[in-house]
Amino acid sequence: MIAPPALKPGDLIYITAPAKSIDEETVRFSKEFFEEKGFRVLISKNCFGVFNYFSGTDQERMEDLQYGIDHPEVKAIVCARGGYGCIRILEGIQWANMLREPKWLIGFSDVTVFHHRLNNLGVQSIHGTMSLNFEKNSPETFETLLAALERKPYKITTLFNEKNKIGSVEGLLIGGNLSIVYSLLGTSDSFHFEDKILFLEDLAEHYYHIDRMFFALKKAGALDKIKGLVIGGMTDLEDTTAPFGMSLEDIVLQHFQYRKIPICFDFPAGHLDDNRAIIFGANVLLEVTEKETSLRFNS
Repeated sequence: MIAPPALKPGDLIYITAPAKSIDEETVRFSKEFFEEKGFRVLISKNCFGVFNYFSGTDQERMEDLQYGIDHPEVKAIVCARGGYGCIRILEGIQWANMLREPKWLIGFSDVTVFHHRLNNLGVQSIHGTMSLNFEKNSPETFETLLAALERKPYKITTLFNEKNKIGSVEGLLIGGNLSIVYSLLGTSDSFHFEDKILFLEDLAEHYYHIDRMFFALKKAGALDKIKGLVIGGMTDLEDTTAPFGMSLEDIVLQHFQYRKIPICFDFPAGHLDDNRAIIFGANVLLEVTEKETSLRFNS
């Protein structure tokens, strides 16, 4: 996998809104954060636009992202927010310059669409916070984001969950938002799951939706191929009037009765204030012990 160059002071960061619309003040806050860290920041032409649900028409949002990919000085592209819309512009993007001059793409949730495409192109990307969330994010969110952008070694640890499955494994990290990973199964953008460590998170899903998506992953062969599983924030899950009757952990673990791979829950990444940055396509060490879980990024 190709790792984009490490950012250094003075490098140019580009902020764009490839999906739902966002207010100007929120984006300005993230711009000021990066400028305080010594970076230059450029905001896309249509970042503050509004077209129905979106920040602009499909064409405008596509052109904004393309501009960042093609700009010779841009070293990292920060997605302002998710929502929905990335899939609508995916096929119109020309990714050749990402291979000629790789640059970091940062975002989560709906941005998982782009993480899929970049992973299949062989370019690393960052599952990390977006402009929408900067004002509420934890210090660790930004520490890990900067470490990832600057390609410095770092480790994320979290407390033990009694439903975890103990073990240690090294491999390439893939994943993102469960609903997006599920929606791209069987397509040309689907992940190649063989021998990967899979990270998943989601927001405001019903328990039975989670169950359905894990069964789809199972039937697609994904859960038989991975060698480690990291479950991040499964935030604001909803139950039905007649309770579904299974916890999140039990929904996941039913598919691993006959496989002994390390599995951890409650990892601090996803729709959380403490949304640590993780690098997709990086070779990582996952260690799940009786005391804690750690995920180590070497560079």
